[in-house]
Amino acid sequence: MGELLSGMDDDEGGESSSEVSEAVENELVRLLNKVIVDAHRQGVSDIHIEPQPGKGRTGIRFRKDGVLVPYIEVPASYRDALVARVKIMCDLDISERRKPQDGKIRFRKYGPLDIELRVATIPSAGGVEDVVMRILQAGEPIPLDRLGVSDANLARLRPAIEKPYGLFFVCGPTGSGKTTTLHSILHHLNTPETKIWTAEDPVEITQKGLRQVQVNRKAGLDFASVMRAFLRADPDVIMVGEMRDRETVGTAIEASLTGHLVLATLHTNSAPESIVRLMDMGMDPFNFADALLGVLAQRLARRLCLHCRQPYHPDGGEIDGLLAEYCEDLAGTAAFRADPGAARAAVLAGWRQRHADQQGRFTLYRAVGCEECNRGYRGRVGLHELMLGTERLKRLVVEHARVAALLSAALEDGMQTLKMDGIDKVLLGATDIKMVRAVCIR
Repeated sequence: MGELLSGMDDDEGGESSSEVSEAVENELVRLLNKVIVDAHRQGVSDIHIEPQPGKGRTGIRFRKDGVLVPYIEVPASYRDALVARVKIMCDLDISERRKPQDGKIRFRKYGPLDIELRVATIPSAGGVEDVVMRILQAGEPIPLDRLGVSDANLARLRPAIEKPYGLFFVCGPTGSGKTTTLHSILHHLNTPETKIWTAEDPVEITQKGLRQVQVNRKAGLDFASVMRAFLRADPDVIMVGEMRDRETVGTAIEASLTGHLVLATLHTNSAPESIVRLMDMGMDPFNFADALLGVLAQRLARRLCLHCRQPYHPDGGEIDGLLAEYCEDLAGTAAFRADPGAARAAVLAGWRQRHADQQGRFTLYRAVGCEECNRGYRGRVGLHELMLGTERLKRLVVEHARVAALLSAALEDGMQTLKMDGIDKVLLGATDIKMVRAVCIR
């Protein structure tokens, strides 16, 4: 990378030049290819190209494990040529600099990797354009038992997704691994006897045996119209990439009540909130309650580096603190209302049985940092909140219950909240409480 940048010294003569020599253009092509190859090699999810106005250099940053880290800076004089090169790679209009544009790079045409990148260009202050490239996670889906779902949640998840019909949601913010989880579920269901249709934007993970449709809004092919087409195509399982509007949700409920298993994603914070959000869209509560199999909310927390994490035995005060955070959500359940002390003692006894050594001591880990990781963390661990459509929960849906009532009922039926699952994974040594708190905000 140093050799490539050395041939691209800053042109002190002024603003970024719109014309660059053929030699420099070749250097830019090599530079951009190397950036993409390095990003893929390092397991990066997004590449951010951030030009500065005037004579400011163009910064390139990588998002690794959910955190942005600086990569390189490119001289100001090559700013426009760099952005133009990205646009050429994804067939965008290089003369249009005032409107955002979206495209896709099929990198095998330009470099040694068979990967795809989703590209967004955004005009920013000072007459410059930012570029963000997301590396689409191609390849095989992760088997369900290697997804990082706890044994208790996995035992509850499998029977729900193996039902012949109904509606199952995976929810969470952008970048929380919803598509990865859905494809793991589809991989589990993908047998020669099953016809599976998916509507996705974009199609990131491909699986043999699935019939996958790329949504194209410009051509009038949105999620709702694809769903209606699927119902005429004799499916057993339908997966919908996004449920944002009433029409798509209504069609999904209709499909699930006519003998199809429908899997979908939602952009909501927690499992009980998902139910209320869908009800607020105007869904018929009786049909919705009938269709509902469950909702899996998830987050990705940064995982402690296995090479350098430092074990220690926490004192009583630290365990009490973890216990207090774990029991916050349980306060509304019948057991805690009846006898909070006994309920807390039962939680602690369960922890000791599962996580403590023979002397009753727990082992937690601190982030340290080494050459293999990013300040003590490497990779990510999933935190999950699985709410199943039990009879009690369906009754509450029909009664238009609010989030607090749904949460209490789900906890009494065996659900763990995201924070509770996170604290269990702290006690297992996969992450630390700082990372759990960072992604489990109420």
